[in-house]
Amino acid sequence: MTAFFQSLGMTYEWAWVIATIAGILLIALPVMLTVAMMIYMDRKVWAAINLRRGPNVVGPFGLLQTFADALKVFLQETIIPSASNKGLFLIAPIITFTVALLAWAVIPFNSGAVLADINVGLLYIFAVSSLGVYGVVIAGWASNSKYPFFSAMRASAQMISYEVSIGFVIVCVVLWADTFNMNEIILAQKGHGLGVVNGYAFNLLLFPVWVMFFISSLAETARVPFDLTEAESELVAGYQTEYSSMSFALFWLGEYANILLMCFLNAILFFGGWLPPIDWEPLYLIPGWIWLFAKVFGFFFLFSWVMATVPRYRYDQLMRIGWKVFLPLSLIFVVVISGYLVMTGHYA
Repeated sequence: MTAFFQSLGMTYEWAWVIATIAGILLIALPVMLTVAMMIYMDRKVWAAINLRRGPNVVGPFGLLQTFADALKVFLQETIIPSASNKGLFLIAPIITFTVALLAWAVIPFNSGAVLADINVGLLYIFAVSSLGVYGVVIAGWASNSKYPFFSAMRASAQMISYEVSIGFVIVCVVLWADTFNMNEIILAQKGHGLGVVNGYAFNLLLFPVWVMFFISSLAETARVPFDLTEAESELVAGYQTEYSSMSFALFWLGEYANILLMCFLNAILFFGGWLPPIDWEPLYLIPGWIWLFAKVFGFFFLFSWVMATVPRYRYDQLMRIGWKVFLPLSLIFVVVISGYLVMTGHYA
């Protein structure tokens, strides 16, 4: 894209700046549109499972309901509690929303269709996603209210607990792919399952690792059954209790952008990303981004299905699964997988 702007007579420096801004907008705007559609899909899946109709009034099939909700919160007044720390109170949702968008810089939507194809892409995502907890913790503390503060403490403990497991799961994938580059991880999965199926999830050693990653994704995004940070029966609305208007909407956008990111990571790390499900030449005629989005929507349906059917865990159960089940299991798989790869001459 830089070369295109240079051809218009710009210097390299200006061409690079304009190309970078254009690339960011080409990713950020579709992500926001997809988040809006994801919220609609979420509500439709919940409604179907509960034998209801869901959004069906605003626009055809209710497709514009999310945009109507966005307009409503945009027009509302932003109320700041008098006893809150006003600066931190306002910056917390901005941190959550901004951090949720940063990780998309290294997500490959097709072969070569990535804003920053860096060699440490997976490490970058792991580092950036760890920053998301700051917005929640700051929001809970700055609200100067009991329930948001409880939610902030829960969020910090929960995200730290499950990031440890996710870290070891990522180690397993990196050991097999022998790279941190997202595109190369996808290409390493070509024909991996029995020489026919594209994806690490069809490997007997990596399938349990994917199950741990999927469940940890639910916990990392505070999704049911691990939504202890927003438990309405205990904490009103958790760290969002004192928020209204666009500050509340930014939390929602950040939350769903993170959920969408986790769906992409499940598809990229374990199900071949933009590769077709089967390593069969005619299937490669279909553009890779179509395969990727089909997989992502499949994972989002699983997220919605779990939310509509599984009851919320107690907090002690959440911590027990993270520290006493997933942490030792993920460590064991790191040892087993690395031993297997060395014994089979994978690095020879």
